Amino acid sequence: MRLKDKVAIITGGNGVLGGAIAMGLAAQGVKIAILGRTAHKVETRVAQIEQSAGQSIALIADVLDQESLERANETILKKWGKIDILINAAGGNLKGATIADTDNFFDLSFEDFDKVTQLNLKGTLLPTFVFGKSMAKQRKGSILNISSMSAQQAITRIVGYSASKAGVDNFTKWLSVEMALKFGEGIRVNAIAPGFFIGEQNRALLLNEDGSLTERGKTIVAQTPMKRFGKPEELQGVVNWLVSDQASFVTGVIIPIDGGFSAFSGV
Repeated sequence: MRLKDKVAIITGGNGVLGGAIAMGLAAQGVKIAILGRTAHKVETRVAQIEQSAGQSIALIADVLDQESLERANETILKKWGKIDILINAAGGNLKGATIADTDNFFDLSFEDFDKVTQLNLKGTLLPTFVFGKSMAKQRKGSILNISSMSAQQAITRIVGYSASKAGVDNFTKWLSVEMALKFGEGIRVNAIAPGFFIGEQNRALLLNEDGSLTERGKTIVAQTPMKRFGKPEELQGVVNWLVSDQASFVTGVIIPIDGGFSAFSGV
C-alpha cells in the first residue's frame, strides 16, 4: 500500500478502535504517534507497537486543548519532520446525553450533551486545525475522521452522540472541498462509519455480564445481515487503503464498515 515511513498521528489511539487502527498502520511500516490524555494508556499502546517492531511515540495532549496540541505538533515535527496522516479517533459518549429506556427527550442533560458535542465535533476539528497546517504547507496529506452509523440514520437513545457525529460527517465533506480548492489535490479528507463494535463505553449496553446479548444487542445483531458485531481489526483494511496513495482520487467520502447494517431495511 506504499505506506512505509509515512508519519501518522492518531488521537484516541489508546482506545479499542483507535488502537486497532494504529496497529494496522504500524504493521505497514507507518511511524505512529499515539495522542491521548492518560499517559499510562498512551504509553501502553506505544509499547505494544514497539514490541511488534513498529516505531511509535507518545503524545500526551487533550483534543480540546489547543496549547497541548500545539506542543504535540512541535514534538512530532522535531522527531520525524513531517505529518502525512491524521486520524481523529478520539471521541465518546456520556450517560446524561443518552436517553434511558425509562426516560424520554425531556430528561436529557444539556450539560452532558454539550460535553459530548465538544468531544466528538470540536475534538475532531481542533486537532485538524493544528496538525493540518503541516499538510497545507507541504500540500500533501490524508485526514481520516471517525463517523458512526448513528450519524446517518436515527438510532434510539444516543441523541448527543448522533448529533455530534452527524456534524463530523458534514465537517468531513466541507473540509475535503476546502483543502482541495485551497491547497491542491494532494490533501484528502475522508471518514469511516463503523457499525457496532464492542468497546469500553458500550459493552454494558450490548452484552450482559455473562457475555450474552442484551435486548439492545439482540436488536442490533438482528438488523445486521452478517449477524454479529464487528472486530476492531476489521477496520484496518479500509483505513490503510484510504490513507494510502492508492486512494489518491478519493476525498469527501464516508465509508460504512458495518456488516451491512446501513444497507438492510429489516425486511
